[in-house]
Amino acid sequence: MCGLPVLVLIGLASGSADAPVTLKPIIDARLRYEHVEQVPLAADADALTLRIRAGFEAKAKDWSFLAESEALLAINPAYNSGLNGKTTYPIVPDPQNIELNRLQLQYRGLPNTVITVGRQRINLDDQRFVGSVAWRQNEQTFDAARVEWSGIEHIKFDLTYADNVRTIWGADGGNALGPARLGEIGGNNVLGNVGYTTKYGALTGFAYLVDQNAAPVFANSSQTYGGRFVGAYPLSPHVKLTYLASYASQSNYRRNPNRYQANYYAGELGLAVNTLTLGGGYEVLGADTKGNGGVAVTSFQTPLATLHKFNGWADKFLVTPTNGLRDAYGTIGYGWKKPLGLDAIALTAVYHRFDSDRLGQHYGDEIDAQAVFRKGKYAALLKYADYRADAFGTDTKKFWASLEWSI
Repeated sequence: MCGLPVLVLIGLASGSADAPVTLKPIIDARLRYEHVEQVPLAADADALTLRIRAGFEAKAKDWSFLAESEALLAINPAYNSGLNGKTTYPIVPDPQNIELNRLQLQYRGLPNTVITVGRQRINLDDQRFVGSVAWRQNEQTFDAARVEWSGIEHIKFDLTYADNVRTIWGADGGNALGPARLGEIGGNNVLGNVGYTTKYGALTGFAYLVDQNAAPVFANSSQTYGGRFVGAYPLSPHVKLTYLASYASQSNYRRNPNRYQANYYAGELGLAVNTLTLGGGYEVLGADTKGNGGVAVTSFQTPLATLHKFNGWADKFLVTPTNGLRDAYGTIGYGWKKPLGLDAIALTAVYHRFDSDRLGQHYGDEIDAQAVFRKGKYAALLKYADYRADAFGTDTKKFWASLEWSI
């Protein structure tokens, strides 16, 4: 991606001959308090952090250029950031950071085609396999070349090659579990996605080839092939049925020292009645036992995903346990429009039961709750997670309060 500045000059110069260059500022700020209680640590984490992103996007006809910086300040650093050495506290993976978050050039001059080159944000489908991890203060971005083509009705092809992943650990890198510098992970990642839309929903096939060349994450190198179907069907003017089904198969790839094959499947049903939503689902990240004498050596992993969205907000399963994971969950939500002078209020509650994929272990249970308040360019959030451990991890409680503003 080293030729990006030259491409920027060529692209904007050619565009400005036919149309003026327009500039749009980018400002995104989030103040967050995160409290964590985790057995057996005696000290509780109390992290107060401020994250600011600032930049601009310049457009000229078919070209656009975007540059964005990201800075994170630990106002109250009473937490283990994974880099600061404060291991008596529970981890809150938001290390202080100043970095170039995005630097991309985009071209839309070809029919039904979008080409994006440079450091960019990539969110595929529901981010179960590839995402920007927007929940954390430091975002995950990719040094990549991406082509999106929709020249056939109802079909979209999306292909990305990424040679570097800029993780949530920031410019200084690091890993809460050791000294590795994991702020950026090089490799040869190919992310392919083909979608077909119907009146009943969207059918997607995908192939994700993840090659990570930094120790100790060789074991995250994998090849994953699968598909998903997600949609909604109106049962009446005020009632809608929602549904999701997904399956994938994963095996070792490139530098991965393990030889394995594991499966993933998920199903979800929901009912939306006006602003009331009810839902439930079952997700399995399988354990591998083939060729290992019946002993699991690894399990289905999704290292590029926005993991906080899945398997509980307490983040106990960011790495799938060796014996796999089965997550049975139920959700309820309710929203109001224009209440109390606000634009919207949304409430959500979730229950999870976690079990292993093999050996019949009950890992634990979790209750999550969230309230979101929106007014114009502002959003406020209150959020709680309570994980009660049985055969995996330790009891953990987390609470968040945040205020966001963006233009």
